[in-house]
Order: sequence, then structure tokens, then C-alpha cells
Amino acid sequence: MKSVVKWIFGILGGILGLVMVSGLVLYSMGQIRLRKTYSVSLQPVEIPTDEESLEEGKRVFQYRGCEACHGEELQGLVYLNNPAIGQVITPNLTSGEGGIGDERSDLDLIQAVRHGLRPDGTPLLFMPSTEFYYLSDRDLGAVLVYIRSLPAVNNQPDPSKLSNTGFVVMNLTREITFLPAELIPHDQEPPQPPEPGLTVEYGEYLALSCPVCHGLGLSGGDIPGFPPEWPATGNLTPGKGSRLKKWGEIGFMEIIRDGEKHGRGIHPDYMPWTSYRHMSDLELRAVYAYLMSLPAKDFGNH
Repeated sequence: MKSVVKWIFGILGGILGLVMVSGLVLYSMGQIRLRKTYSVSLQPVEIPTDEESLEEGKRVFQYRGCEACHGEELQGLVYLNNPAIGQVITPNLTSGEGGIGDERSDLDLIQAVRHGLRPDGTPLLFMPSTEFYYLSDRDLGAVLVYIRSLPAVNNQPDPSKLSNTGFVVMNLTREITFLPAELIPHDQEPPQPPEPGLTVEYGEYLALSCPVCHGLGLSGGDIPGFPPEWPATGNLTPGKGSRLKKWGEIGFMEIIRDGEKHGRGIHPDYMPWTSYRHMSDLELRAVYAYLMSLPAKDFGNH
């Protein structure tokens, strides 16, 4: 009997040891990825000074979701606090106490926005630069002048950090982009964006953030790696389970603007319609045209 108990404890001890070693390996792999440096050849963008560009920069900052992450005063926020992943905390972008406004040059901000990198070339956690890499120089310049225009706010957020299980998830799944800088072709010039207009191409440019939650094929379903209490995302293609075709262009614009139409509401914590409502009619129409041009897929068929 004693030998059996000893054998069982030996097996359990071996399993525990294997788990601990595996955890240390995954943690070390994560640290290597976090400390990797990237070399980028940056090109400045024209920074406008007129009032119209300032207002446009604010609007782009809003509908691209930057305000939702950094706050209305750009003071920085705890955007996500999940023990399974860690904390996503955005920095204070102003020149106030605890802010980085006076510490970052325009090129530093371009590197952070387009490439997801700190000034030292190490990657930023969860900075959605796989979307912002494609921003036009016009939009990026307007955003920069808007950031520089806001008054100083005193707030010193902690940096984003991964939990122990976050390091495990980071290295075992490719379905969550912890370090978007790893996916960006830093040695290439961003492609030329389409001109604004009622075109599928311009709609695609405006909808670059949608695949993050709705999947690469935009057919919706559960969001990989997100908390289980989060609802499934909707099917944005014209396929089975999609409401967009039935709603039509006007109905699509109404629900994005108001967050509640057609007998259903959209919770802003899960679908950031409060950001997208700042799009113009032309922009929303272009997005709808793009979504309706997609190959029809059944719901959840990413």
C-alpha cells in the first residue's frame, strides 16, 4: 500500500514539476518577445495647423476608438482588468504630471501609432497598430495635432502588464494579438490609402478594426481568448445569421448612431458604437457598401 501511495505522489510530483517548468519556459518566451527591439525607418507626416484639421483630428481620434481607450481628456485608462490575461492600461498622452506628451516627439508618436513600438523599439502591449499602420498621412497628421492641442492632465497610469496566465495564453494562442508589432511589416512603406468616397475600398479602410472581434472573415461568433461573459459578435457579411442586409443602409447607420434600433440594443462595452457614431454619413455608407460586398458566410464561420 505504501509503495502505491509513494508511486502516486511521485507521479503527481512529476506532473507538478512539468507544469512549473512549462510555465517558466512560457514566461521566459514572453519576456523575450516583450524585450525584442525592432528597427524602423520613419517618415514624418505633415502636421497641419488650421482649425478644420484640428476638428478632423478629434473626429478621427474618436471613431478610430482612441478616445475609448485613452479617455476623453487623453488621461489614460484601465481599459481591461482580467486576471486571466492581465491589465491593459493606456498612457496619459498629455503633458501633465504622469503624461508622456512632453517626452515624445512627433516621430515617437508615429512609431507608436503605426508600428506599435516604444521609442526604444520594443513592442507595446495591445496597441492596435495592425489597424493604424494603414492610416493615411492626412488622418495621422490631424490626430497628432489634436493630441498636441489638449490641455495637460495630471494622471500617472501604471503600464500595461500580463498576469502569469497571460504569459501562458500569449505563447499558446495566436488568436489574440498581444503584440501587434510582431505582425507589421516594419521594413515596408504603408500602402497608399484610398481617397474618401462612397467606395468599397474606402469602406474597407474605415472598417480595419472590425476583424479584431468579428473574425478575419467578419462572420462573427465567440471572440477567441476574450472573457466568457462577452457575447458573441454579429455576422457582418450578407450570409446566414446576418441582420445587416435586412436593415439596409439607413438601418445600419441608425443603429451605429443611436446604439438601439430594430428592437435590439448594442452595449458600448462590447461594441464601441459610441466611437463609430462619429463617422460621417459618407463614411458609414462606405462601410456598409464594403460589408455588403463581402462573400456571404454563415454566422460564426470565421
